[in-house]
Amino acid sequence: MPPSKAVFVSDLHLVGPEDSKTRLFTSFLRKLPQENVTHLFLVGDIFDLWVGSHDYFADRFRDVVAAIQDLVRAGIEVHYFEGNHDLHLEKFWAEKIGAHVHADDATFELAGRTVRVEHGDLINPDDKGYLFLRGFLRSNVMTFLAHNLPEKLVHLIGERASSASRDYTSNAKAKPVDEIRQLIRQHAEAQSHLNDFDLIVTGHVHVTDDFTFDVGGRPVRSINLGSWFETPRALVLDSRGLRFEDV
Repeated sequence: MPPSKAVFVSDLHLVGPEDSKTRLFTSFLRKLPQENVTHLFLVGDIFDLWVGSHDYFADRFRDVVAAIQDLVRAGIEVHYFEGNHDLHLEKFWAEKIGAHVHADDATFELAGRTVRVEHGDLINPDDKGYLFLRGFLRSNVMTFLAHNLPEKLVHLIGERASSASRDYTSNAKAKPVDEIRQLIRQHAEAQSHLNDFDLIVTGHVHVTDDFTFDVGGRPVRSINLGSWFETPRALVLDSRGLRFEDV
């Protein structure tokens, strides 16, 4: 079995084929097989809006979809973590494309490390408004509606929900960067007492952070991926270590 090489990206917020980030991301995806990548982690909010399995989204982002499907066919494990702008992904991304879809966190063994991955929208347990909205959007009722309402109505509701989510989360993102980093680090430390991992990778808050702390005499590392609104880049983990690479 070849050594693992994992790539992590989050918070691209692609809006459509005319978006320069969409073209850049598609080109980035096309290069991964030549770079011996074994795992691709999409850590939420890849699209500014994707709800359910309707053709509208697949058509709008057809180049990205085709590139990811080619990665799956090439044997690369693609793990897609739902964010607060991309929801109810199972029917399309898992059943049609073959990616692994995660509604919440998941843990992996990669390059000799135990790695916990999550979107990061639970880093602030005091944000009750957002937590209520998150629970509502992920409820069984909303899952049913996302897959069964007419396509145009799903798009309209999705735009409204995305806007509401942005309003809630923008309050958190408007905090001073030092406060946001403190939330990221507090969350990482809290999770380390509940779960066993060497590295936790998050996104959501659009602030890049790299923090190492001690748990029972061993180092644990927390990395927040930031966003592509600043410098488009990916986190890479392989036998050479852990590093950010510009896209």
